[in-house]
Amino acid sequence: MQLRPYRAQDAGALAGVFFDAVRIGAAPRYPVEVLRAWAPERPSAEAWEKRLADLWTVVAEADGTPCGFMSLREDGLLDLAFVAPGWRGRGVADALLAAVLAEARSRALPGLHTEASRMARPFFLRHGWTLDAAQEVERGGVRIENFRMSLRF
Repeated sequence: MQLRPYRAQDAGALAGVFFDAVRIGAAPRYPVEVLRAWAPERPSAEAWEKRLADLWTVVAEADGTPCGFMSLREDGLLDLAFVAPGWRGRGVADALLAAVLAEARSRALPGLHTEASRMARPFFLRHGWTLDAAQEVERGGVRIENFRMSLRF
């Protein structure tokens, strides 16, 4: 597995990583109606390219295929953090987070913040993030629990 910067031609593959991470990877922690609201369908490459356009994104790749990615917004929001289900527990998220932290520090950001899923919350806690508040967001008429978290440098 290696890390590299996002390229526009990755959009379709990353849309698949997102969709599978939600629909398969998050299945043990959320009811099926939440998973369907969170990711009602696999995003198109075009839609995902637009979603990623204003973000700094790092991609984990194995054998030429993306297996995870994380995205950083200008204001320090770790906006997207997804690993393909078959790659969970293999250090992909750790490597991606290290790259995001290095980028944030190079930008002299005072810290990061995110809205973590139930799946991601333990990962961020292990990496020293603070749980600021539980909250609910609405997607497709369904309320989904997530957690505002932060990390100060």
